[in-house]
Amino acid sequence: MASLAFSTTETSIFPSSALTSNGSAHGRDGFILGRSIFFKNSNTRDLKIMKVATKSPETIPSPEKEISDDRKLAAWTSIRQERWEGEIVVEGEVPLWLRGTYLRNGPGLWNIGDYNFRHLFDGYATLVRLHFENGRLTMGHRQIESKAYKAAKTTNKLCYREFSEVPKPDNFLSYIGDLAKLFSGASLTDNANTGVVKLADGRVVCLTETIKGSILIDPETLDTLGKFEYSDKLGGLIHSAHPIVTDTEFLNLLPDLINPGYLVVRMEPGTNERKVIGRANCRGGPAPGWVHSFPVTEHYVIVPEMPLRYCVQNLLKAEHTPLYKFQWCPESKGFMHVMCKATGKIVTSVEVPLYVTFHFINAYEERDEDGRVMAVIADCCEHNADTTILDKLRLQNLRAFSGEDVLPDARVGRFVIPLDGSPYGKLEAALDPEEHGKGMDMCSINPFYLGKKYRYAYACGAKRPCHFPNTLTKLDLVEKKAKSWFDEGSVPSEPFFVPRPGVTEEDDGVVISIISDKNGEGYALVLDGSSFEEIARAKFPYGLPYGLHGCWIPK
Repeated sequence: MASLAFSTTETSIFPSSALTSNGSAHGRDGFILGRSIFFKNSNTRDLKIMKVATKSPETIPSPEKEISDDRKLAAWTSIRQERWEGEIVVEGEVPLWLRGTYLRNGPGLWNIGDYNFRHLFDGYATLVRLHFENGRLTMGHRQIESKAYKAAKTTNKLCYREFSEVPKPDNFLSYIGDLAKLFSGASLTDNANTGVVKLADGRVVCLTETIKGSILIDPETLDTLGKFEYSDKLGGLIHSAHPIVTDTEFLNLLPDLINPGYLVVRMEPGTNERKVIGRANCRGGPAPGWVHSFPVTEHYVIVPEMPLRYCVQNLLKAEHTPLYKFQWCPESKGFMHVMCKATGKIVTSVEVPLYVTFHFINAYEERDEDGRVMAVIADCCEHNADTTILDKLRLQNLRAFSGEDVLPDARVGRFVIPLDGSPYGKLEAALDPEEHGKGMDMCSINPFYLGKKYRYAYACGAKRPCHFPNTLTKLDLVEKKAKSWFDEGSVPSEPFFVPRPGVTEEDDGVVISIISDKNGEGYALVLDGSSFEEIARAKFPYGLPYGLHGCWIPK
């Protein structure tokens, strides 16, 4: 059965040749009449009827022509149009308790005119909205209107520094001027293409690693409302792209590039003011290690100091290096710092084996029989201290997959940080990498277990050969097992776990993912969190590019 419905307006996404004389549309598997969609049943002559959305944006541009043969996978192809909205037909059954909105952010536009960006992380942000209510699903997407995006549209050229892209100076004087803007932060992008969070007061903010790239959006319309302005005077140019956000607080790390270290800050609900909890000084290297994310426990903030460190020299270069704005400093070693949330004091700093991670999964406190905290356990998606993952994410590599097994190995890395005064911590595999195909990233957990001892995580894994994580995988960190969902030729984005209201079991809920399918197609997927079996999917009008991180806004 076809799984496509759309807003019934004159801006139908069907080609004009599919319209009948009375304004209805027909296709291979169904047709539209009025505001209902009729689907043919291949086994009978019956017609199935489903109501479709009646409200759409004022203007919806027509999609581009079919993707060329060498770029049929939608994951690495720029978004076809700036915005779209409509109800999509569900195959299977969406639980009636699932009422709310899933938002997913990520790079979706990798070209300006005829100029193509080089890296996955360069693309201009595309926000996708899946709204679930009464078993039905409405989908929409829209470009986030950052200053960087609007300037590029107006001038048809790159105007701000993206992850690997630097605007080309017209002459030497303009190059000097750009350097001055770099040190002030004026030339850094505000392209908020990494994450999206719902603050405790209901505001929704899209984020990237530049502080100026914090942008307020309307979760209903996906309109860009403007820059999220911090009201404090902490300054700084960068922060972790993944703050810890709960109903009671907002925590983040601000790397200090001048006096190497990290400020740990808290923002109270309803405010825009960050207050310093404490500072962790770097123990090695010329600059702080890259902090894309960090974990917390009930009482502690864990500050990672990775040997992949920020590099001012690389940042100043007009052309990218294999490590972009970073440098690998194995001689500086790797460390983990544990800070008390209440006092801001460093409880311990331990040396750990060299590591490379984008994403921490969770952390918790390990206690003895008397309830005393003996150690902190912190889990992450760890790339075996292999920095090549950064360059493997160039779009040229992602689009040129030839069936070779080129995805760098990754595992669930578990840090054991003792609190007994020992100077050393451990880093080991929490799960045999063979269970998840030696590829692991983009994890989520039941949010009620944040900072607590937990059992399950949901991630993108690997079915080899592959050049990118291509499965959705449920990890059982107690039984040391993994179960995967796999659709050959497709690329799933982050599996996002939504717990069923009022449950007592950790894995009682659903997992939502957006799939970039083969042949330029795509669909929304819903898996049962416990059995990890597919319970519903809904096809999009066209495939969406690969996205990064999301959040859930309950109805």
